[in-house]
Amino acid sequence: MQKKKILNGTIKRHPDGFGFFIPEDKEHPDVYIPRHSMEGIMTNDKVAIEVFPEKGGERFRGELVRVLSRGTKTVVGRFYKMNERTGALRDEGKGWGQDLKIKIEDSMGAKDKELVAAEITSYPDEGKPFTGKVTEIIGNALDPLTDIKRVIRANNIPLEFSKATLEEAEHFGEVPEEKDFQGRRDLRDKALITIDGATAKDFDDAVYVEMTNEGFRLYVAIADVSHYVKIGTAIDKDAYERGTSVYFPNYVVPMLPEVLSNGLCSLNPHVPRLCLVAEMLFDFTGELVKSDFYEGVMESKARVTYGEAQEMIDGNTIEKHQHVKEHILRLYDLAKILMAKRFKEGSLDLEIPETELVIDGAGVPVDIQRSERLFSHRLIEEMMLAANVAVGKFLASREIPALYRIHEPPNEMAIRTLEKYLENFGGKTKLGTGKLQKRLTKALEEFEGRPESQILNILTLRSMSQAKYSMNNVGHFGLGFEFYTHFTSPIRRYPDLIVHRLLKNQVMPNSRYRLMNEDDLSTAGTILSAAEQRSVKAERQVQSIKKARFMEKFVGQEFDGMISSVAKFGVFVLLREYDIDGLVRLDDLGGDRFEFDEENLRLVAKRSGFAYNIGDSIRIQVVAADPEQGQINFALAGLEKEEHEGEQTSAERSAAAVLKKLHAQKRPKDHIARGKERHEERHADRSERKGRPDREHDRKHGKPAPDHSKQKAKPQEHGKSRFFGDVRKDAPEGSSEKLRKVEKQYNLKPRQLDDEEKRGPDKTLLEMILGPERYREQANGDASDKPKLSKKLMFAEQSKLRDNDDNSEKNSDSLKHRTPDRKDSKKRGKTQNDRGGVRKARLSSGRGKGKTR
Repeated sequence: MQKKKILNGTIKRHPDGFGFFIPEDKEHPDVYIPRHSMEGIMTNDKVAIEVFPEKGGERFRGELVRVLSRGTKTVVGRFYKMNERTGALRDEGKGWGQDLKIKIEDSMGAKDKELVAAEITSYPDEGKPFTGKVTEIIGNALDPLTDIKRVIRANNIPLEFSKATLEEAEHFGEVPEEKDFQGRRDLRDKALITIDGATAKDFDDAVYVEMTNEGFRLYVAIADVSHYVKIGTAIDKDAYERGTSVYFPNYVVPMLPEVLSNGLCSLNPHVPRLCLVAEMLFDFTGELVKSDFYEGVMESKARVTYGEAQEMIDGNTIEKHQHVKEHILRLYDLAKILMAKRFKEGSLDLEIPETELVIDGAGVPVDIQRSERLFSHRLIEEMMLAANVAVGKFLASREIPALYRIHEPPNEMAIRTLEKYLENFGGKTKLGTGKLQKRLTKALEEFEGRPESQILNILTLRSMSQAKYSMNNVGHFGLGFEFYTHFTSPIRRYPDLIVHRLLKNQVMPNSRYRLMNEDDLSTAGTILSAAEQRSVKAERQVQSIKKARFMEKFVGQEFDGMISSVAKFGVFVLLREYDIDGLVRLDDLGGDRFEFDEENLRLVAKRSGFAYNIGDSIRIQVVAADPEQGQINFALAGLEKEEHEGEQTSAERSAAAVLKKLHAQKRPKDHIARGKERHEERHADRSERKGRPDREHDRKHGKPAPDHSKQKAKPQEHGKSRFFGDVRKDAPEGSSEKLRKVEKQYNLKPRQLDDEEKRGPDKTLLEMILGPERYREQANGDASDKPKLSKKLMFAEQSKLRDNDDNSEKNSDSLKHRTPDRKDSKKRGKTQNDRGGVRKARLSSGRGKGKTR
């Protein structure tokens, strides 16, 4: 491959400002586009980039060469009146790069916050402004929280604060009072900064590091929520009931009233804030030498986003943050040391993909992306982990009842199952010897860069127990820490607030903070763990709903994807273009019958031996998207659906009865002997099939297997059956004349079948539909006793195949209680069983901050 080359493709803009390029060349991996090269670029623009490999890695970077075409021509959002001359549509989803400016004379008289459609008149190219004009006033803004409110209510998440809480919140000002600074260490001269996502509004933590002769001195300053939220107050009671803030796209259900969460407690830049500080000294190997905890007052010197921090780490210039660039680079140096030490000691590093939803101001999903983990994310996570460990060690050393964040080791059965999966995928590392975390890390490293890597990371995560809060410290298995608690996010997690109070009781003389008894701590651990699980569930449900809503407009379209998981009822396919997966049911995988190979996690065709495996590329068609349930269904692209499915209607049953009577009249007297001959012929046919070479055997010995993903059913001409010609063209001359024409037109002489047709059910079907074998003899003899079947009766007889044991739907759970769609034969009918419908798209929480925070 050339060192540099030009590629064409589609761009995806991340809310932090950087982007990802999806090449038209399907063989080339996605390309990271740094923030400085995304100026004026919007999500879904077609662009040309210059791409080159990153040093010392397998990833690629790119620089924009030119815009080929714009992916967005019109936008929908709420109109905000800025002044008497200008209004704007805000970039709520961070997919445009900046707000769309609209002159009042181009606003069609839109009112403030009214929902409008606007046409983009100029893009921010080469210094041009980003402007537009309103083309339609839609009316009052559709509630963007419709989906969210439904999920909130379904999960019993408290939405409104109590009246008493709101009254208490009114007494807080915008800045701390001077009397609050007494007895605190003044850190306002330290270059403490916050590093968070572009859409974050509540800033729990600020960091600063300085070099000493002994190593690195790290300051982690956390918002001092406990100073304002006193035990027994209405605010405290509401916060405890909520347990955690719940983050949705463009909306949050906060644990604390906004005056505290986004105001007085939040470490906003350039204003004084009260904080609780963990000051830690690390030697140059990352070993914690000593730690100190105290109340302080600070002033953040900059509000930095992850994207901006990454730009400075990469050596680029961000003018507004030049005064803190040196401090960010020192944090970067310490983070590398701490991370290397953690992994060396056995901390797991599971790369579980997260989802980034780009939602416009009306709550409509604009784009679905894979969330990229930059090193700036890892940087801040390492600082938070260090503080949480230091506090956990301190509380354990004081031997007081405390609340820990624990993660128990997986059970032996789960590890054995995971080991089997690893072996089936070709892994060589055994999990039964040595420290389990290190063995797991080594095992997963074998699959790095392979399609199986993602699913094995997910399987590893599923084999783990769930992390929770408990006063019984058993350590954190996944992180490999003996002492670990949650200290760094008291604005959005109540357990952190409990830890702050316990810590202050120990470090502040004559403190008004009290310890908690063991019973209360045990109860709190149970309640707060349940609140966390409730919030994670709700966040995933909203993401599923938004993904399904996004895919509604693509129903009927085809996409390339990869099989991300295999189950006995079908395969899950992850789309290449969007971070969305859906289910292809067993019935939509082609005409063959597939069986689930649980040991090897694949579906194998019973007849041909063809298999669907995790990591296989596949092209699908979107067939259903249900926003109400958050479920998406795919089908294999190019395969025709069976036209007649489900239970027989009354008309079909009536036709079947007539057909049965007709066959009884035409059945020869020696039908018993003929039946015996047919049975022997079928047995011989099965024996012949058993002698054919197996396709799976061919595949293993270098012969190509048929590509079911590309196999298309032969299109039928309108009105023609698979086995008979079209009799609807006949003139209406009566039933007897139609039957005569069928007899004359279809003398049913056998023809030579190719290999593919021999494998099909033609012979069995003809025997069942046409009756005795002698009707298909090669002689040009009398055909007067051949069955005279109308088109409707032919279909009725063919529908009887459902009663055949070899092709029975009674044995298939996914086909029970099916109601076919008669208006559109290509649409699958609804099913009543659990696995027969569309599945819920699986998502990660994507809370906007690192999981370990």
